[in-house]
Formats: sequence, structure tokens, C-alpha cells
Amino acid sequence: MPELPEVETIKKQLMPLVVGHRILSIEFLWPKTLLSPSVTEFNQLVEGHVIKELDRRGKYLILHLDNGDAILVHLRMTGSFLVCEDNTLSSKHTRAVVHLDGGLKMFFIDPRKFGKFQLVSEESSPLLKLGPEPMSDIFTAQRLSAVIEGRKIPVKALLVDQTVVAGIGNMYADEALYESGIHPLRTADSLSVQEIERLHGAIRQVLKKAIESGGASVSNYFHPDGAKGNAQEDFQVAHRRGENCLTCGEPIERIVVRQRGTYFCPKCQQ
Repeated sequence: MPELPEVETIKKQLMPLVVGHRILSIEFLWPKTLLSPSVTEFNQLVEGHVIKELDRRGKYLILHLDNGDAILVHLRMTGSFLVCEDNTLSSKHTRAVVHLDGGLKMFFIDPRKFGKFQLVSEESSPLLKLGPEPMSDIFTAQRLSAVIEGRKIPVKALLVDQTVVAGIGNMYADEALYESGIHPLRTADSLSVQEIERLHGAIRQVLKKAIESGGASVSNYFHPDGAKGNAQEDFQVAHRRGENCLTCGEPIERIVVRQRGTYFCPKCQQ
């Protein structure tokens, strides 16, 4: 968290606010927020350049600069952006401030300090290791089936593997498995063709709906204007341990799958 729908929402809302603006400097209040290069070198390379375009790849937010470089931002568990012309939307958890021309500021808020900035060129980008975008044409049921074949790991673990499919994390993996009626501990290679097709459709449906709802604000996530997302209001299992399943009435359970908290309905996902 944030996952694909949250990063996509941030991208869409930041685009009209910051694209076309020139970077004056980027101030890192928590030095470890910058992964590479050094703070001094980073600012030497980005100062004076214009944010040409914003994009998203998996869980990464990408700020394309007019010199061909790109600033990658991984929000990790608790990262969000706030944008304003003064400090009124800042926070004690502000870890970086992007100073833009026209007096505009982008505040990177990250309570748990896991978020990262990184300056990359196309050839060195960690994005090259990511799997397909789940909403793209190349992510078909057949491609998912090919990835699953022979994999004896829990299907939940496979879905959150960013080299398999980009952008899915705990919340939306749990929701997709619920929608397709698949237990999270099923081994991936045990799924039938029909189950893989259901899972493929559920992944796209769950993500599309969450994007339309502006992402899920279950903890620290918010929009660049400070508003919260509403996707959590439609969750069937994610973060609902102890509550009753809306389909069968059984209590939602939580287990740990490969060190990841996982929510499911024991009756609907046998």
C-alpha cells in the first residue's frame, strides 16, 4: 500500500498541477528517501529541468524530465504527495519537498520513511524488471496461464510478485482471489484453465473499480489535495478480519502467506 490504483490516482491528479513546471530544487528532509545518486549530484542533475510528463509503471510514479532522465518515486507503504503554493498542507512526516517555479511545492509525506526517490536513465531503470501491466492488452489470461504453469507457490505470493504482474499488492490480490473464489494458499499450478480465466478477469475488474474510486484510504494514503480515496468501501475481504462475508455471512479470516497478511472468506474460497 499504495498499490496500482493509488499510484494511478496520484499520477492523474498531479499531471495538470506539475507538468510543464521547472524544478528549482528538491529538498530531502530525510536523507534516506533518496536512493541514488547523492543529494548534491541529484540536484545538480535535476535543477532547471522541466517535468515533461508523468507516468506510472507498476507501483512507481515516474517524473519524465526534458533532458531524457526520469525521477522514479516508489511510495512503498505510506508515501503520498500533497501539492500547494505554501506550507499549509505540509506535515511532520514530510520527507522531501520538490520546489517548482511559480511558487508551487510538492510535499512527499511518508510516516514510515520507506519511500524512495531515484534518478535514472532509460538504460538503467529498475522498471525493466517489472512484469506486464494488468490493465494492458498484453496481460491476457493466456499470459497469466503461462506464468502460472509449473509454479508450486501459493497463488497469493505469485500475484504480488512484481516480476509476474506489475502493481498488485496485498489488498487487490486478496480482493481478486475472493472475486474468483480461489483460496490464497492454493498452489498456482493447481488452478484450472477456468479458474485462471476467472482470476484474470477479477484482477482487471477489481483494479478498474478501485481506480474509479480514487484508490483506498485504509491508513495513510490520500490524494494530492488532501482528500481520501473510497475504494476501501467496496472491499469484500481486505482489512475486514472478523467482519462477516457479504456473500455467505461467514467471518473473514486473516492468515500470513509468505510474510504477507492475507484476508479471505473460508467458505467462499475453499
